[in-house]
Amino acid sequence: MSTEVKVPVLGESITEATLGQWLKKPGEAVAIDEPIASLETDKVAVEVPSPVAGIMGAYAVEEGATVNVGAVIGSIDAGTAVAAAPVAAPAPTAPTAPTAAAAAVAPAVTTTAAPAAEAEINDLPLSPSVRRLVLELGIDPSKIKGTGKDGRLTKEDVVAAAKGAPAPSADATVTAAPTTQATGARQEERVKMTRLRQTIAKRLKSAQDTAALLTTFNDVDMSAVMEARATYKDLFEKKHGVRLGFMGFFTKAVALAARDVPSVNAKIEGDDIVYHNYLDVSVAVSAPNGLVVPVVRNADAMSFAQIEKAIGDFGAKAKAGTLTMDDMSGGTFTISNGGVFGSLMSTPIINPPQSAVLGLHRIEDRAVVRDGQVVVRPMMYVALSYDHRLIDGREAVTFLKIVKEAIEDPTRLLIDL
Repeated sequence: MSTEVKVPVLGESITEATLGQWLKKPGEAVAIDEPIASLETDKVAVEVPSPVAGIMGAYAVEEGATVNVGAVIGSIDAGTAVAAAPVAAPAPTAPTAPTAAAAAVAPAVTTTAAPAAEAEINDLPLSPSVRRLVLELGIDPSKIKGTGKDGRLTKEDVVAAAKGAPAPSADATVTAAPTTQATGARQEERVKMTRLRQTIAKRLKSAQDTAALLTTFNDVDMSAVMEARATYKDLFEKKHGVRLGFMGFFTKAVALAARDVPSVNAKIEGDDIVYHNYLDVSVAVSAPNGLVVPVVRNADAMSFAQIEKAIGDFGAKAKAGTLTMDDMSGGTFTISNGGVFGSLMSTPIINPPQSAVLGLHRIEDRAVVRDGQVVVRPMMYVALSYDHRLIDGREAVTFLKIVKEAIEDPTRLLIDL
């Protein structure tokens, strides 16, 4: 008896996905609710849980295929892990001496070493995708330092460890390398775009085709904010359990500026303009499959600690690939911090249907004039890209000027000035 595995409901307005990866192979034991496949939607990766416990059956679709919500992608057969044992215990044959020697070694690795290693891995708090990668690469996860939330391992941690670890086949690799280099062949690799990357491409191109994009720039003296962080960062972290970063200041500054320039926090729907009396900030963070924008909701009503904690949690979830559809939906304004990657200046693209995005950049010491004197200050370029159909140049410049003044004099954030 077998049970069908179907594509679950993926979220509002999402009717199809791409089967990105099978997490279980046919014949492997599966526990109830254990993830067996990973689906790539327009926004995030979603893991498909097993509806029952049993043995992974045959695949109905292959990796890379497009599937609709409710479609059958595989099956779970009745049984236990014992049913999979014959697959791992081939009968020994001895047609020749070399073959017999190889057969004598293979069962020992397959039936003894692998189950022991897998048992140890199962005791660790690993996500299904990370556990699968660990087993495939033969890496000991207990010897890898995790960079995810609460020290958990991410795929990047495992891949980095695999690249840095000495491989038993190093001699073979060194021997083969001169042959590849001697040919002088120029190689290309063709990889199909993930559904997330395809969606990013379509949305950004749509923004260029639809909106009248324009960008205005300013520079901000970060001295006051950096001094505040240096003075209170230890007390802040001790009290709230989260580090005091720059995003809290800029989010508060955006909320302040949006009250005076509400069109920046609005959107166009047909022939109407929709104004929001709340600020849901989409914060651009880097994920393994591309840039994603989880939403900090009601950011205008949140404290510095709440903002920093929400952004930190989203960053950890993005690295671990655990962002949900709810995390990604909505948003009325976007803040993108290219400075963490070293960007000096850029023209960010709006995230439709939003009408504006604030781009932050790296901080560097520059010579500026203060009170008639040339002094060195930590300066940051900021950029506001906006839809000129809705936002006039005067409004955009005013908005950015308010943000600049609030960052250079954080007292304005406290007295709502």
